[in-house]
Amino acid sequence: MVAAACGRKLARRSKSAVIVALTVLFVQTLLVWNFSSLDGEEKGGEDKQQRARRVREAPRKGFPFPGQGLDVILSHKPKEKNRIDSNNENSVPKDFENIDNSNFGSRTQRQKPKAEVKSKAVVVQKAKYEQLSKVKNHSLLAKNTNEVLPKGNYKAKNASTPQLNYKTVSHYKGGTIGKSSQEYHERAPRCEITGKEALSALSRAKSKHCRQEIAELYCLHKDGKLMPEKVPRLCPLEGKATNTIQPEDDSLDGPPPNPVRIAFVLVVHGRASRQLKRLFKAIYHKHHYYYIHVDKRSNYLHRQVLKFAGHYPNVRVTPWRMATIWGGASLLTMYLQSMRDLLEMKDWSWDFFINLSAADYPIRTNDQLVAFLSRYRNMNFLKSHGRDNARFIRKQGLDRIFFECDTHMWRLGDRKIPEGITVDGGSDWFLLNRKFVEYVNYSEDELVTHMKRFYAYTLLPAESFFHTVLENSHLCNTMVDNNLRITNWNRKLGCKCQYKHIVDWCGCSPNDFKPQDFHRFQQTTRPTFFARKFEAAVNQEIIGQLDFYLFGHYPTGTTALKAYWENTYDEPDGIHSISDAYLTMLHSFSRLGLKRAETSWHSNEDNKCRYYGMGHPVSVHLYFYADRFQGYLLMHHATNLATSKLETLETWVMPKKMFKFSNPTSEFARLQFAEIGTEWDAKERIFRNYGGLIGPMDEPTGMQKWGKGPNVTVTVVWIDPIHIIAATYDIQVDSGAEFTHYKPPLNLPLRPGLWTVKILHHWAPVAETKFLVAPLTFSNRQPIRKEEALSLHSGPPKNAYMEQSFQGLNNALNVHVTPSQVEQAKRNAALTGSQLENWVDPMVNSLWSAVDICTIGATSCPVIQTCSQTTWSSQSPDPKSELGPVKANGRLR
Repeated sequence: MVAAACGRKLARRSKSAVIVALTVLFVQTLLVWNFSSLDGEEKGGEDKQQRARRVREAPRKGFPFPGQGLDVILSHKPKEKNRIDSNNENSVPKDFENIDNSNFGSRTQRQKPKAEVKSKAVVVQKAKYEQLSKVKNHSLLAKNTNEVLPKGNYKAKNASTPQLNYKTVSHYKGGTIGKSSQEYHERAPRCEITGKEALSALSRAKSKHCRQEIAELYCLHKDGKLMPEKVPRLCPLEGKATNTIQPEDDSLDGPPPNPVRIAFVLVVHGRASRQLKRLFKAIYHKHHYYYIHVDKRSNYLHRQVLKFAGHYPNVRVTPWRMATIWGGASLLTMYLQSMRDLLEMKDWSWDFFINLSAADYPIRTNDQLVAFLSRYRNMNFLKSHGRDNARFIRKQGLDRIFFECDTHMWRLGDRKIPEGITVDGGSDWFLLNRKFVEYVNYSEDELVTHMKRFYAYTLLPAESFFHTVLENSHLCNTMVDNNLRITNWNRKLGCKCQYKHIVDWCGCSPNDFKPQDFHRFQQTTRPTFFARKFEAAVNQEIIGQLDFYLFGHYPTGTTALKAYWENTYDEPDGIHSISDAYLTMLHSFSRLGLKRAETSWHSNEDNKCRYYGMGHPVSVHLYFYADRFQGYLLMHHATNLATSKLETLETWVMPKKMFKFSNPTSEFARLQFAEIGTEWDAKERIFRNYGGLIGPMDEPTGMQKWGKGPNVTVTVVWIDPIHIIAATYDIQVDSGAEFTHYKPPLNLPLRPGLWTVKILHHWAPVAETKFLVAPLTFSNRQPIRKEEALSLHSGPPKNAYMEQSFQGLNNALNVHVTPSQVEQAKRNAALTGSQLENWVDPMVNSLWSAVDICTIGATSCPVIQTCSQTTWSSQSPDPKSELGPVKANGRLR
C-alpha cells in the first residue's frame, strides 16, 4: 500500500513536472519568436527573411571542395509588373510582404547580404550553429518585448542609466525649426513603457534627449492626448475630385495675357554642385523666383550655392537649414517653413509653388510650363497613389506612430486613422497654387491643425499631408491627380528594403534615367514638365540629350560637353570628414603626382621640377568622361625645391585595369567583368566608392557582370597578400542574370597588400582581378603609431578570416604560404613614417597611374601646364555648368 501510494505520488509529481517543462518550453518559444520579429516591418516579408536566415545558419556537413554537395538557397522574388509611370516616390514596395533579398547566403555569415535579382549564391564554408544564446545576446532589454517596463526602471541596451526628464512634446504647428532650448533634468518615465516597438526604439536611440522624447511621446499617446480622434471633412464633394487634364498642343502662339509666376523651391543635398547649376540654368527665368534649401550636412554644396545665388536678385537661400532624412517629419517641416517664408516675401509675387531636387530636370521649356499653368491657375497638381486606400494606409505605415530624432524615424506603435476624413497620398513632388499654400499655413480650422498634429508623427508625411488636407478641404475640387512629373521606377532594382538604417520601415526610390529612356519624355498620355531622377555621376549623356531637345546644340567647339566633375572633399570641410583609408590614398596619390613632375623634367642640373609635399589635400574631385570614371583629381600644396616657394598643383590619377581573363581562354564565355569594392549600389549597379579605396577595416564586396547564356555555377576564391585563402563560395547564375554580387563575412582587420580574387568554372580558371587593401598611414587623421599599425596591419587573429580553414584547397588552387612571406608581412605590419609610405606607394602605383599634373598659379617647373588650360582639370572650362549674366530673353540657357 505504501509502495502504491508512493508510486501514485511519484506519477503525479512526474506529470506536474512534465506540464511545467512544457509550459516553460512554450514560453521560451514565444520569447524567441518575439525577439526574432522585434524589428520586422511586415509579417510576410519578415517571416521569409527569418526563414532564409535560419537556412543559412543551420548546421551543414562540411565538404572539401566548392561545387560538391551544395545546398542551393533560392530567392523568392515578387512577380510585379514595372510601373513605368508611377509617382509614388518613397512608399514601401508594392509587394513588400513578398520581398526577400537573401538569394546570396553564406553558411557562417554575420549579416544578411543583399543580392542581385536572378542570382543565387552558396558559400562553401563550415559553420558552427549559434542557437538560442545568439538570440538572447541580441535581444532588447533581455526580456520579453511585450513585458512592462516599470516606472523609474528604464535602462537602454548599450547605454548607461539615463538621466530622465522630459520636455513637453509640443504638437506640430507647422514649421518649428530646431529644438527646444528647455534643458533636460533627471526624471523617470511617467508611465509604464510597454510594447515591443517602443522598447525597441528606446533601446536603440543613441542620445539621452531622444530617449526622453520617445518615452514622453509614448506616454502622451497612451493617455490618448497625442492623436486627434475625429477631424471634420470640409469638402462638399462625395469622394475624390476627378479633374483630368489632357495634354495639349505644345506650340505657343505667344505668351498668355496674364502669365503666372512660379516660386521654385530647390531642396538639395550632397556634393553634385555642377549638376545643380545645370538644372538651375535650365529652369531659370528672370520673371520667376528661386528659393534654395541646402541640407544642413551639405556644407560644400551650401558654399557653392551662396556663390551663385548672390548674382541674381530673384534667387535666395534659406537663412536656416535642416538635416532632413528620408521619410522624416523634418521634410514636411522644411516645406511648410519654406512656404511661409515665400508668403512673407512681399517683393515676391508668385502664383505657384513647385518643389524640385538636384536630381530633377525639365523636359519642357519654361514658356510651355507657364502657358500651361496660366490656363489652370486655380488647380493644384498632386499625384495620388491610385490604389486601394486601405492597402495604401497599411503599406505607408499611416496607422503607426513614428517619431523623428537622432536623424532617425522611430516606430513606436499603432494608432487609429482619425474618423471623418479620407486619408490620401502619393508622391511628395507637387505643384500647388498660392491660395492652397496660404490655407495650409495660415488656417486655424480643425482640419489643418489636426492634420499638422497627425502628420508630425507620421512616416513620409510629405507624401500624404498635402493630399489629405486638399482632398478634405473646401478646395477639394481644385485637385488634379497629376504632379506633371515622370519618374523612373524599376522596382526590381529599386525596392530592396532601402533606408532601414534611418527609418524603421522599408522604402523605395526611383532609378536614374539612361539614354535608352529618352523616348519616355515624349509621351503624350498626360501633361509632364519634369522628370527624375538624373545623376551625372551615373549617366550624363541623357542630360545632354534633354539639353539639345529643349535648347538646341551648344556652339561648335564647345569644350567639356562629355566631361563631368564632382567634388568629394574640400578643405573647409575639415580633414575629419574623410576616413583614414581615403586620406592615406590621397597622400599617396599626391606623392605619385610629384614623382611624375620630377621625372618629366630631364635636366639634372637643377631642381625646378622637384617638390616636397606640404600638408593635407586642398580638394578632391571625381572625374568622368563619356560616362566613364577616369580617376581622381587631387589638388595639393608642395614646396618647389629650386625656389623654396609653395605651389598649388593638381594631380590626375587613373585606376589601372586589374581584371583579366585566364590564358589560354576558357570555354566559359558568360563572364564579362569582375570588380571588388565597397558601397555597392545594387539599384544603379555601381560601386559608390569609385576606384575601390579600401582599408583594413572595410568590408569589400565582389561583383560580377554577365552576358546572357545557360545557367551556370562558378566558384569565387579570395586570396590575401601572403596567399592565405580567405574565402571561397559558389555562385549560381541564372540564364538572364546581368550582375551578381556578394560580400563574404571576413574577419577584420584585412591584411594590407594586393589581394587576388579568382573565378573558376569546373575548377578551370576563368578570370581574376586584384584589389588593394591599403596599409593606413593615418589613424584618426594623425600619423599612425607603431602599436596602432601592428593592430591594424597584422591581419585577423591566427590568420583566420572565417571559422573554416581553406588550407585543403591550396594544392587544388596551386596557392601556398611560405615562411618568408609570413615573416615579411610581420615586419611590414610594424612600419611607420617614411618606411610605411615607401611600402604603400609601390602598391598604389601598381593599381593607379599619375596621368598628368598641372598648376593652379605660377610655377618654376617649365613642363607643368596651367590647370585652366587643360581639358581634364577641375579648373578647366565647363560651359554647360557655368552661370553667366541673364540674356535678353530673360533666361540663362
